Amino acid sequence: METAFTPWQSLGGGVLIGTASVLLMLAVGRIMGATGILAGIFAPASVADMSWRLALLLGMLTGPAVYWLATGGMPEIAVPVSMPMLLIGGFIVGVGVTYGSGCTSGHGVCGMARLSPRSIAATITFMIATGLTVFVVRHVIGG
Repeated sequence: METAFTPWQSLGGGVLIGTASVLLMLAVGRIMGATGILAGIFAPASVADMSWRLALLLGMLTGPAVYWLATGGMPEIAVPVSMPMLLIGGFIVGVGVTYGSGCTSGHGVCGMARLSPRSIAATITFMIATGLTVFVVRHVIGG
C-alpha cells in the first residue's frame, strides 16, 4: 500500500483547522475538540451552547459539498481495510477518546497550543499508538 505525499493540501488543511480553532476560542471561548463538540449536542448547557455546536457540526458536514462546488468533483478516497476493521478501529478510538478525555483535535491542536501537559502527554500517546497500529496492520496482519 502506498501513501500519497500531499504537502500543499496538508498545509492548507492545517491552516484551516488552526484558524477555525483560534476563531472558536475568540468568539465563544471554547476549545475545538470534535468529540466534545459532538457530545455537547446531546446535553447542551443552553440554547447558545447548542447553536454554536450545531453551526460547527453543520460546517463539518457540508465541507465536502463546498469542495465539490469549488472543484467540480470529489477527490478519490480509497479505504484499504475491511468494514470489520473499520468498526473495530472506530470502537478503539471511542474508548481512547473517553479514557483520554478528548480527541486529537482537542489535545493535539488546541491543548498543545496552550502548552497543556495533559494534552502533550495525550498527543505523544496518540502518536505512539498510531505508529504501532500502522506497523501491526501493515506488517504483522498484512492489511
